[in-house]
Amino acid sequence: MQVLQKTQTIVRYLNENGKIYYGLVDGDEILQLSSDFAEIVNNNLKLDGVKVQYNHVKILEPVVPSKVVNFGWTYAAHATETGGTANLKEPFLFLKPTSSLIPDGGEIILPSSDLTQQVELEGEVALVIGKRGKNIREEDALDHVFGCTIFNDVTARDLTKTDPQFTRGKGFDTFGPLGPGIVTGIDPRNLRIVTKLNDKVVQDGNTNQMSLSIPFLISWISQVMTLEPGDVLATGSPSGSCPMKSGDVVTVEVEKIGKLRNYVK
Repeated sequence: MQVLQKTQTIVRYLNENGKIYYGLVDGDEILQLSSDFAEIVNNNLKLDGVKVQYNHVKILEPVVPSKVVNFGWTYAAHATETGGTANLKEPFLFLKPTSSLIPDGGEIILPSSDLTQQVELEGEVALVIGKRGKNIREEDALDHVFGCTIFNDVTARDLTKTDPQFTRGKGFDTFGPLGPGIVTGIDPRNLRIVTKLNDKVVQDGNTNQMSLSIPFLISWISQVMTLEPGDVLATGSPSGSCPMKSGDVVTVEVEKIGKLRNYVK
């Protein structure tokens, strides 16, 4: 057994033989694990001796969650730019279906124009839960976080402005790019988020600008629903959300985590 280092990147991938594994990123290589996710979050990492080149395998979504919880309007400037309410005492809450998830390098498929005509990007930090919890105290909240990853909360903005709730505008297939890996041992409360659209910076924010703290969000949602290992909590987007079109490339970069790049089709 190998104990998880303080800061380590874990990826989930499909190897050349069509089998799915978790692995530890080591430079340009991945150290393959025979551990499943439950073992990994409990620090039971079983290295099986196999090393693979990172660029020789298909990187998948880093986790298979039971739910994807999204907190909206947690940044005042983004709330204002999208017609929301700034500086809420509680977040605007919605869920994304797991069918919306795609990995790093995956294609964001735009729905037909008769369904939506304004699909926008939203770069975010996402938390991956490692410890089951209900009614979590705020001071204990970060103990339930296994690690951090990157999320793009792709949004049909015209639909979220007209529908009474956000399920349709947020829930299309491919509207949840996630990854590339889970980074452990970092504090999510002070991470810079930079989103580029075709190499042009359109978002540049930091989680320290959130009007609601991350420990508060974890505690708050745990009063509503039990958090399970592997659940993804997307913490909201800074300002700069903007439309995408077919042929665009969207890159969300978060310091200490890496880059999530997806192609719009």
